[in-house]
Amino acid sequence: MSIQDFSGAFNGAASPKGPVFFERKELELILRLYGQHVASGDWRDYAIDQLPDAVAFNIFRRSSEAPLYRIEKRPALARKQGAFAVYNQSGLILKRGRELGPVLAVLDKRKFDVL
Repeated sequence: MSIQDFSGAFNGAASPKGPVFFERKELELILRLYGQHVASGDWRDYAIDQLPDAVAFNIFRRSSEAPLYRIEKRPALARKQGAFAVYNQSGLILKRGRELGPVLAVLDKRKFDVL
């Protein structure tokens, strides 16, 4: 008699091959946007979270508060909804997509300026 382990068989999502990271070009896009908002005084701090199946870049107005925005990369959703998503402070998805540039456009400061 043999014993088989089926603990991950009904997971639904494929397990990642290893840890998830932002690639260099992705991090450059995020940090360019972050730098523009820091220079204008809107944002002041950030943190990068490493999750088992995702990585998140959290943006703070003050380091003692909850993050204003969370930019998340989840490769398991790349074929379905897109690997990248931007969440607001309450957890609502502002934009989701397969490419990071258009997803980050939702945080573009020029869109929020009043003439």
